Amino acid sequence: MELNFHFTDKRTEQIGTMYCIGRNYAQHAKELGNAIPDEPIVFLKPPSAYLANGSEFSIPPFSKSVHHEVELVVVLGSDCYKITPEEAKDCIAGVGIGLDLTLRDVQTKAKEKGLPWAVAKGFAGSAPISDIVPINLVNQNINNLEIELYINGELIQKGNTNEMERTVEELISYLSTIFILRKNDLIFTGTPSGVGEIKSNDKLKASLVGYSTLNISVL
Repeated sequence: MELNFHFTDKRTEQIGTMYCIGRNYAQHAKELGNAIPDEPIVFLKPPSAYLANGSEFSIPPFSKSVHHEVELVVVLGSDCYKITPEEAKDCIAGVGIGLDLTLRDVQTKAKEKGLPWAVAKGFAGSAPISDIVPINLVNQNINNLEIELYINGELIQKGNTNEMERTVEELISYLSTIFILRKNDLIFTGTPSGVGEIKSNDKLKASLVGYSTLNISVL
């Protein structure tokens, strides 16, 4: 079965690789006791991690601590390799809001042993994503967008992409020096402070303010 995400203009696109950036907000790095890295921290989620807007999320039985991380998600509209930040602007197809759901207990154990984060970050359903807004409908700088997360109606995370350590274009350019980025690949650009656990029966509402909303129910 193919996994596809949707644009607000009703386009349906097959999901590519998800590139995720860690510690791209200074306050989030600080709240977890981490230093801001000299270079972006990159990890991947497979297409099977995707969870559509309006879906239900089941907490995996092998974790006792699932954390929410709300993030701007960028979708690429063309292949790109070894490009500059200026060239990166032409590779963006659209933006949305997403959740990088993280098995924090599993991740902590992996970090202590120097092991990869694939299980903690890439498990099934770990990447809920809203409908994607075509970039031509975004009438402001994508490096100055507000993102929010509400749990059971309470504002839990709030930030602005102008707080990121590296801009969207810088991230795309950096990734393109390492990977051959493809059309429909997605980039999770990092989370602001305020991360924490989700629990059974929680209702999550993430917002790219003024553009797109994501609603997820935790079973």
